[in-house]
Amino acid sequence: MPTYKAPLADMRFVLHELHDSQSTQHLPGCEDFSPELMDSVLEEAAKLAEEVLFPTNQTGDLEGCTYENGVVRTPTGFKQAYNAFREGGWTAMASSPEYGGQGMPVSASILVEEMICSANVAFSLYPGLSHGAYLALYHHGSEEQKKTFLPNMVAGKWSGTMCLTEAHCGTDLGLLRTKAVPNDDGSYTLTGSKIFISAGEHDLTENIIHLVLARLPDAPSGVRGISLFVVPKFLVKQDGSVGARNGVTCTSIEHKMGIKGSATCALSFDDAKGWLVGEAHKGLRAMFTMMNTERLSVGIQGLGVAEVAYQNAVTYARERIQGRSLTGAKAPDKAADPIIVHPDVRRMLLTMRAYIEGCRALSGWVAREIDILHRSTDEDAKTIADDFTALLTPVVKAMFTDLGFEICSSAMQVYGGHGYVRDHGMEQYVRDVRISQIYEGANGVQALDLVGRKLPQDGGRLLTRFLDPVMEFLEANAAVDGMDPFIAPLQTALEHLQIATGHIMEAGMSNHDEIGAASVDYLRLFGLVALGFMWARMAKIALPKAEDSAFYTAKIGTAKFFMQRLLPQTAALLSAIQSGSETMMHFAEAAF
Repeated sequence: MPTYKAPLADMRFVLHELHDSQSTQHLPGCEDFSPELMDSVLEEAAKLAEEVLFPTNQTGDLEGCTYENGVVRTPTGFKQAYNAFREGGWTAMASSPEYGGQGMPVSASILVEEMICSANVAFSLYPGLSHGAYLALYHHGSEEQKKTFLPNMVAGKWSGTMCLTEAHCGTDLGLLRTKAVPNDDGSYTLTGSKIFISAGEHDLTENIIHLVLARLPDAPSGVRGISLFVVPKFLVKQDGSVGARNGVTCTSIEHKMGIKGSATCALSFDDAKGWLVGEAHKGLRAMFTMMNTERLSVGIQGLGVAEVAYQNAVTYARERIQGRSLTGAKAPDKAADPIIVHPDVRRMLLTMRAYIEGCRALSGWVAREIDILHRSTDEDAKTIADDFTALLTPVVKAMFTDLGFEICSSAMQVYGGHGYVRDHGMEQYVRDVRISQIYEGANGVQALDLVGRKLPQDGGRLLTRFLDPVMEFLEANAAVDGMDPFIAPLQTALEHLQIATGHIMEAGMSNHDEIGAASVDYLRLFGLVALGFMWARMAKIALPKAEDSAFYTAKIGTAKFFMQRLLPQTAALLSAIQSGSETMMHFAEAAF
């Protein structure tokens, strides 16, 4: 049976020491969120994750959701867990106090989100999608729409979805066919069908608020003709209570490889009543408010599942005895040594640890910039934060989920044959985390977004928001005692990134296939440099504190492992990028 313990010590380190939570407290609306209050929130979230959500994880996988005559039921324990989650105020955690939320900064709420994903990633999708829908309405909805829907969504009484994908179009939303016809009363009648709708139907809330992309009769073709509509499962009466059933029906649920406790639905809109959100034909912009939030959340899903897989792999490696150490018996009183003495097992465990802690640190940096973007009164700081989060969103989504799957696969390898059977729970983590590389924009699409859109945007301005602080850090710490093992490798990796960037920009001007051919390798290279920067910063904090602290000693040891064993991958990635597109694009299609 798997276990989970929230990594509170490392979370506090990231929140308070690495990213200075006290500076966040100076932002408007964050004055009450002292480090002490944030710590108490994290501790309560840990209890919820460990004691309420985690026990439902394997049950949810074994039972899955059930569908009958349009009705979807979640697995045993999900409804009770959701009620505890809602009653504890966790659905309101990161929402505006104007609508009943607690207004917690993202830099703290993202750590809570990680715990929820570690405990039960399938469960996390229900409140996660709701918060994304809340954000889309909060930023783009009318005052009447906000008043009608947001209080109950923030309270968790109602949930939300986003309805984009249709059977014939996924990434290419310009092909969607769902129609919206205006009515005399200002509403619209929607007709069409959507697939792969997470939390599209379930028994956890009394209403589900769907955000639906559709076309008006006069819509131009392509993505410039898409509008966004709010379509509730049940219509809302004048007094705010739930009214008659709307024309939205779940026609089936998917039988999936993983996240079986999450209802993935096909929805039919048959003369469903909805209301336009924002401007006509501008729906994609509004939906991207939700999608970008979801992409960051999916990255956290990869991190959360990786964390719990790593914890169990460490436990197993300490307990499982098999063979003797190559340098002589380490447990002579036992029939064999625990497998944690073997170099390859340690390589796998340290790789997991280095990636997980690096990703947690990087997510904290992005979260802090989101707080600045949404709360600061300094317009220059807001612009920098906007650029930075736009640049890093595809990196967090793709890098974290790629690593999440790699880490879960390695954790299974630590278990050997026992990892491949259901009893230990490891094979579930491999299955659950795999979807994170696919949904909310497949990782190849994220790489294209990074290289094809974000790099050249505004003459490369977005990239400078990342490069400038890295170069400033390298210059400021080049001569600091003890920092050379972290500065020199990071400097080399940064040079690889700069060379790769220049190569892509030059080669892509004459042949756009060069951009596509390099994009995935470039995103990985970029992500490794970002993690390297985080590890160098963490090492600087840990160095003067390591003598009397096992925590900081381990932090330095993990940083050295990352710099020496993982960051050098940037050289190979640069070589692959420079090889160009010819070998893949000139290969005859008929030969595949």
